[in-house]
Order: sequence, then C-alpha cells, then structure tokens
Amino acid sequence: GSFRRALDQQFEGAVKLEFYMAPPLLSRPRNGRPPRKIRLGGWMLAAMRWLARGKVVRGTPLDVFGRSAERRMERALIAQFEARVHELLPSLDAARLPLAEQIAAVPLSIRGFGHVKLANAALARTREAELLHRLDPARYPAPRMPAAGQLRGIPIHAAG
Repeated sequence: GSFRRALDQQFEGAVKLEFYMAPPLLSRPRNGRPPRKIRLGGWMLAAMRWLARGKVVRGTPLDVFGRSAERRMERALIAQFEARVHELLPSLDAARLPLAEQIAAVPLSIRGFGHVKLANAALARTREAELLHRLDPARYPAPRMPAAGQLRGIPIHAAG
C-alpha cells in the first residue's frame, strides 16, 4: 500500500511496474555465467506482499525456504561471527581495537542473494583471514589468495 502510494505521488499517469529477478527455481547459472534475470510484471508486487506475510514462519518447521543451502549458510555465518567476537574479546586492547572493529565489520560486506551472496561470502572469508593475520600473525596464518576462476557464475580474479 504505502509503496504504491509513494509511486503514485512521485510519477504522473499510470505507473507500470516490472521486476527483474533471477528466481532460483527458474534461472540457473550456465556455462560459467550468472543466472539470467527474467522480467516479471507488476503482479509480482502482490506476490511479494503474500511472501512478506510468511515471515511469521521463519525459523519454524514450516519455513520451506529455511532448508535451502543459502539459508543454512546464513545461519552458519551468524554462529561463526558470534564465535569470532567471543574469541577476540579477551585479547583486545587499545592498540588492537581498530583492527578488531574491521574484523567485526566484515560480515556487513556479505550482501545480495543467491550467487552474488555466495561470491561476497567467499571474498569476506579472504578479507577476514587477511585481517586476522594482521591482528596476530603467530596465531593466524597468512591467507591463501583465491585462484582466478569462477564461483557460482561470478568471475573471481587472483590478486596481483
């Protein structure tokens, strides 16, 4: 309701909505390329409203999307973040605080959906390993840079 009213206030005449998405059931990565987005009409607004009502089942046995690999990864990332914070707290001091803040901010770079989120998670792991090595080289080994190639359809280039 409020989104549609905001559109009507911002634009004159009849507003035609189109959504460009790559739903996992309809679009898969092929030949090393990311999933192809498809154009969906304004009817998707009603579908998204219906899906939004499904938030109440998140985390329950009725959550059909909660079993996906992406959702399992998200839950694992939360647990890893909490464990990392608890691991670093005892060794914090004023000199290490700025670097620890950067480490704590790494999960904020994991954005997007599907193949975009997976690629961002891989880059975040590399960034975290680099920062941990700078924090305590004796405890954390130097990170291995990812080899050039592709991760779920997104090109990854070796640093250098």
